[in-house]
Amino acid sequence: MASTMQSDIDIARAATLKPISAIGERLGLAADSLIPYGRNKAKLEPAALAGLGGRPDGKLILVTAMTPTPAGEGKTTTTVGLGDALNRIGKRAAICLREPSLGPCFGQKGGAAGGGYAQVVPMEDINLHFTGDFHAIGAAHNLLAAMLDNHVYWGNALALDTRRITWRRVVDMNDRALRDIVASLGGVANGFPRQTGFDITVASEVMAILCLATGLDDLERRLAAIVVGETRERQAVTAGDLKAAGSMAVLLKDALLPNLVQTLENNPAFVHGGPFANIAHGCNSVMATRTALKLADYVVTEAGFGADLGAEKFFDIKCRKAGLSPDAAALVATVRALKMHGGVAREALGREDVRAVERGLANLGRHLANMRRFGVPVAVAINRFVDDTPAELEAARRFCQAQGVEAHVCTHWAEGGAGAEALARTIVGLAESATQRFKPLYGDDMPLWDKARTIAQSIYGAADIAADAAVKNQFERYQRAGYGWFPVCMAKTQYSFSTDPNAKGAPEGHVIQIREARLAAGAEFIVAICGDVMTMPGLPRVPAAEAIRLDERGQVRGLF
Repeated sequence: MASTMQSDIDIARAATLKPISAIGERLGLAADSLIPYGRNKAKLEPAALAGLGGRPDGKLILVTAMTPTPAGEGKTTTTVGLGDALNRIGKRAAICLREPSLGPCFGQKGGAAGGGYAQVVPMEDINLHFTGDFHAIGAAHNLLAAMLDNHVYWGNALALDTRRITWRRVVDMNDRALRDIVASLGGVANGFPRQTGFDITVASEVMAILCLATGLDDLERRLAAIVVGETRERQAVTAGDLKAAGSMAVLLKDALLPNLVQTLENNPAFVHGGPFANIAHGCNSVMATRTALKLADYVVTEAGFGADLGAEKFFDIKCRKAGLSPDAAALVATVRALKMHGGVAREALGREDVRAVERGLANLGRHLANMRRFGVPVAVAINRFVDDTPAELEAARRFCQAQGVEAHVCTHWAEGGAGAEALARTIVGLAESATQRFKPLYGDDMPLWDKARTIAQSIYGAADIAADAAVKNQFERYQRAGYGWFPVCMAKTQYSFSTDPNAKGAPEGHVIQIREARLAAGAEFIVAICGDVMTMPGLPRVPAAEAIRLDERGQVRGLF
């Protein structure tokens, strides 16, 4: 296996990028179908998108993963590597990824554009401001907040009960100090003081709406449906009531257009939208996925964090809403993650421990069983790290074989698409086999509370769900108000099947405590906030921001 001592950013800078028009040409897009943002990134013209409707769809491939650990699994890296590998074996393939949030980039996780020789580029742009989509989403979200408070200040004709305002503000940065605040202090001229707070932009309902909208009309319809609070009589007040949807759509009209970039191997990549999977629905935009399916024979996309969060929401929310039917899936595993789920501390991961791998395989097995519930054929991508031993890799491969699942040791981090060709051939075989019998986990008509319980019991291995009376009543109120057909978006720690991030492996019999229910009427789902998960993360003790800087040539250092 080839190796490299270069950082991801050094590899990205050494790459020879093609003009974005050349990448568009590979998809059959004329130069005037693109809106260039510099030389290496572009958005697609609305007219070009409108002209794709009559084309047949390509095959849709999901990349998901076992439960993540601090050791890293490389799901995005595998998505890029698999896309490159499909192109290497003669398939016209494109990848669809989410845009990274500034919060993790400057916090703990780092960038999210792949790694090694399986990256999307320009990496620095993608990880930082990119085409400005997140800024537009934050501006539209906060415009609604400003219009809400302004409406109350100027007489409150809609009779909003200020105790029941649910619309918070957002910023795309981890900032625990903003989780709970008091706004409008300082006297009469500043409005009516009230308790509120901030969420991170990737948890914004506007982000979810942009990623689920099918066009400008659908975008504005969904924005108008956002519920910002209630009257004393518990009647919903919406963004449409505040006459905010039109101006919000104006801010978002360019952000709605998919972004086109390329991989290190000059293959097309759509990077668009970015909801987190632990606190939102964790998928790139429907617009980007549908566009890619019309332009490519194979589309490889990812869903955030492990399959219990990202894949479940991809299937039960995105595919349900967009009418998508995935053809196959690749589930990413690593020896390092298996050992951590088998009880090995992070500092000891470099030592061979086959027994720990075998113990940790319970986590992978749970995810494989869960994927079967959705009727999508799956292969396992064992993303190889340099200190993995042959015995450890063989233990993982044998386990998958016993499960009736083909597993491939992949070396795309070091070798690019060449390191994932075997996986690509297996995925093609699965996608062409007609064994796909995709179905969501639950039906639209199942009551909301039962939907949450079904996810917890079927996917998390829980005995049940629980909540205090106020939260249960909120579920019942949403049901009576006509939202019962919505799917449920579980907001939960990504590090465990339970709500305890330290419960590794495949815990069973636990109870998922739901502490809050939030209505996302425009996105058309209910958010069930479980355990201690936060919709506004904080920075770690030593944030990545401390090591990020400009060097003497004005180039970014320390980003990844």
